[in-house]
Amino acid sequence: MENNKMIEMARILVAHSLEVKPDQWIMLAGGVPAIPLINEIAKQILQAGAQYDLVLDSDILSRTYLEEATHDQLKMVSSADRYRFEHIDGIIYVAAVENTRYLSGIDPERQKQNSMARNELLKIRNRRVEKGQMNWVYTEFPCVAYAQDADMSLEVFENFVYSACYADSPGGVERCRYEYQQDDQYAAMMNDHDVLTVRGPNVDLSLSVKGRKFINTAGRRNIPDGEIFTGPVESSVNGWIRFSFPAIYGGREVDKIEFQFKDGLVVSATAAKNNDFLQAMLGTDSGARFLGEFAIGTNYRIDRFTKRILYDEKMGGTIHLAIGNGYPETGSRNVSAIHWDFICDMHQESEIRADGEVVYCEGKFLH
Repeated sequence: MENNKMIEMARILVAHSLEVKPDQWIMLAGGVPAIPLINEIAKQILQAGAQYDLVLDSDILSRTYLEEATHDQLKMVSSADRYRFEHIDGIIYVAAVENTRYLSGIDPERQKQNSMARNELLKIRNRRVEKGQMNWVYTEFPCVAYAQDADMSLEVFENFVYSACYADSPGGVERCRYEYQQDDQYAAMMNDHDVLTVRGPNVDLSLSVKGRKFINTAGRRNIPDGEIFTGPVESSVNGWIRFSFPAIYGGREVDKIEFQFKDGLVVSATAAKNNDFLQAMLGTDSGARFLGEFAIGTNYRIDRFTKRILYDEKMGGTIHLAIGNGYPETGSRNVSAIHWDFICDMHQESEIRADGEVVYCEGKFLH
């Protein structure tokens, strides 16, 4: 029996996110549990007249590599991966795992070494995206492991995911385009300002966005989407923020996190759970203690915390900050092997001011 929502999701990824064209070469990658959706995407790619390479991930094999590889092997990037990233026209990555904690117990230093090596591929990707030579999109398959983390049954989680992606009924491509027009207006509203101040029970921050650009990715990088983001001036961030939800990175959950910034640098970071891991990631490299991203979530179909950053960072009524690597298209100059998002709720007694004018209050833009 055909899954119409899954077919609609595949159409959105191929026709909207990547706008796949005849004779293009697409890297179709993802986790083994996502094969049902990957299969539908493959059909859509072929029907568009393009070709694809299939790259599958496995919890077991990923863990084996991090456990068994030597330090030299952890630092290596295969010539095949490098070649793909230098020549492909696009990437569709569909994440899915059997156990979201499959990397628990792995030495954070080993994870860090591997992330730093893989950063070479990200640099190639970002350079080619900036030149208009390729596109990429990331999504997640609603698998059992993600549903369990979100405290939902698989059926409820599937409905939540396809609704958040606008794939819950026919015409998803057109619906995506319509919904993201509003985000274009929000991004335009936030551009051409100098200083942003963010205040509320969980935050008191100031940062400069002078010369930087707010971007609406409009489903071009993530599905689901629903955010506008920028890269703040690296040395401009001052104040403190207490994050409302746990942050998960590399299979580790870090909770009750608070950052203090001075002249852009995270000068103090605390967490009640897995604080050692947080400190290790902040020590990854010289860019890991600076912000690469400041963003505002605009997808009000995402109305609950799921422990999946793909959805949670888009949650309407929240902001999120990412330490580490920034996106060059925003004007960000921060470079790091990590990019880790942290979410702060803005629904209650919170506001964002742009050059002193209130533009966002209690979880919503004012215009």
